[in-house]
Amino acid sequence: MKQIELNVLSRDVDAVLEFLGRRALLHFSADDNKTTGHSLDEATYRHIRENLDRLTLAATWLKLQLPSEPLESSHFPGEAEEVLADKIIQVVSSLSDRENDQREEKRKVEETLNEARAFANLNAPFSDLDKLSYLTLRVGRLDPRRQEELRQTLSDRAVIIPLGSGDGEVSDRVLMAVSRKGRFALDSELKKVDFSPIAIPEGYKGVPSELLSGLEERLKIADRELEEIGSRREVLKDEYGSSIQSLTASYLMLEIAEQIKVRLTATANVYLLSGWVPADMVQALVADLEKLTEGRIAARAYSPEELDRVKEGKEKVPVSLDHGSFVKGFEEVVFSYGAPLYGTIDPTPLVAFFFTILFGIMFGDFGQGLVLLLLGILTGKRGLPFLRSRFRKFSVPLIAVGISSMIMGLLTGEFFTNEDLFIVPTRMITGFLTGHPVDRILHIMPLPEKGGSVVKLFYFFGFTVGVGALLNSLGIIVNTANQFFLRKYEKALFSKTGLAGLVFFWYALFIAVRFVVSLISPDVTFVFHWFDVLGLAIPVFAIFSGPVLWRLFSGKRPVFEEGFMVFFMEGFVEILEIVSTNVSSTVSFLRVGAFALSHAVLAYIVFRFSEEVAHAPAGSAFSFLILVFGNLVIIILEGMIVAIQVVRLQYYEFFSKFFTETGVEFSPFRFRKKRSEL
Repeated sequence: MKQIELNVLSRDVDAVLEFLGRRALLHFSADDNKTTGHSLDEATYRHIRENLDRLTLAATWLKLQLPSEPLESSHFPGEAEEVLADKIIQVVSSLSDRENDQREEKRKVEETLNEARAFANLNAPFSDLDKLSYLTLRVGRLDPRRQEELRQTLSDRAVIIPLGSGDGEVSDRVLMAVSRKGRFALDSELKKVDFSPIAIPEGYKGVPSELLSGLEERLKIADRELEEIGSRREVLKDEYGSSIQSLTASYLMLEIAEQIKVRLTATANVYLLSGWVPADMVQALVADLEKLTEGRIAARAYSPEELDRVKEGKEKVPVSLDHGSFVKGFEEVVFSYGAPLYGTIDPTPLVAFFFTILFGIMFGDFGQGLVLLLLGILTGKRGLPFLRSRFRKFSVPLIAVGISSMIMGLLTGEFFTNEDLFIVPTRMITGFLTGHPVDRILHIMPLPEKGGSVVKLFYFFGFTVGVGALLNSLGIIVNTANQFFLRKYEKALFSKTGLAGLVFFWYALFIAVRFVVSLISPDVTFVFHWFDVLGLAIPVFAIFSGPVLWRLFSGKRPVFEEGFMVFFMEGFVEILEIVSTNVSSTVSFLRVGAFALSHAVLAYIVFRFSEEVAHAPAGSAFSFLILVFGNLVIIILEGMIVAIQVVRLQYYEFFSKFFTETGVEFSPFRFRKKRSEL
């Protein structure tokens, strides 16, 4: 990585940002002490937001889905895009307003029609009744339960006429007539019973049938208008849909650029862009930018060791990992835990290898592994589109663990829990290679009739512990090398995950192996010699007194930085921790054998159950269903459990040795956060 500083003229900054956003090569520096000389252009930003909001409203009315980020083809909007945006927005807004007006008109017509239907049982025109000099009329809504109450209260002072639809149903619409002098008393009582007046439709005249037919015809016209508007909306969606999406993406791109410019150090005429670029891409990037700006750009590049902020630990150099397709598929496992520090060993290849091996050991079945392999292919770049779009990042791991499970299945002789299918080919192969044919190469189930035994099972568990010892050793070796690369020699030499810890771990393993061999072989006797004491004591002493020894060798004073008692307690705790950690992290890999055994037991149960059911009436069908359902449960449920256990072993037993400090993942500036599927 190299840090690059670009001095760009104001007239070129938009073009440079657009270029950098497409190339995705510049990781902006995290410099909290920078002060910018450029404030947000409120008018420009407000114009961008207004256009985005108006385009969003138009898309919502057209029922069109908008992009949430710039598209691959997006570019900053110019004058032509501004004109097109205004045209589309005006056309859509006009039709939208027309629809709103028509819906309001329809609502009024429907309300008037409903009210008019309530007056259908009146024999006299309402206008004539309302003009009577001796009579006051009130028309409105009143709860039918309170109409009788009102009738009793008013007695013979008013006439209450329910206005139903003629079908005998009780209506809440009523017409009340009272003498002119009694209108105040009527109004007073109406307030007490929550009477709600109804506005008589304007121009209500003639017979009710004529009024109803006119309103019904107007309602049909309104429906036809709305239907026409709906058809026009579909035409506009087809005509302008892609343009609205493209314009929205372009304005989103411009909005991001404006937000970026605010964060840049700037004067009235020049912007300073500073960030990290892969070292092998610096020359090509600068050459492209010089061509883009016609030479109006100044660039300087720095190595990480030249920067004080990096040397002082104030800024971390971002890490970009370059892997092949197989190892790249396991980057997610590493980065979900943390990014490696720049300049340290990349653990991803080791993760890819051991993840594949451990999963295969615990999930050994040729048929089930074949299913995982097919899933990996179907989710890959040449697989099914709907699976590829959702699960492509799992494609390579699925292919890898599928193959490893198939290999383990060949060794154990299992095919979809069937233990007999591979017997003949296994006997042929082993007979040809060794002269001693066997039914299966590896026996995990301790069943004598299947060729297994408890002793063979213990051997298998010993193998898994050996794998754990190897992985733990690699973790300590990686950490030791990393500390040397980072020039932290004290941790590299004297820590429990440094050279002293590695020597202690290996010598303890050496003693343990000698002890196990003495148990297996009657001709070997285990004896704890004097050199065993030295082999354990020397690294323990180095770990215990490491801080003091380093301060003594490096000339730092005082030797006991925080006093003797603090030094003694820290050293004592460190010794306890190294013993307990080494034991637990090694024994933890017994779970690999345990899960392999549980997988074999579960497969044996499914297979035996299907065999027993096969002898019953219609047993073949039930046996097939049991095999299908049992294998499905094993693939989904146990497959997930095994994957979790493998990740756990990687995180707690491997990463914990060297991932004491995480770095920063290389995250270059790009307009599109989601990488397009190739």
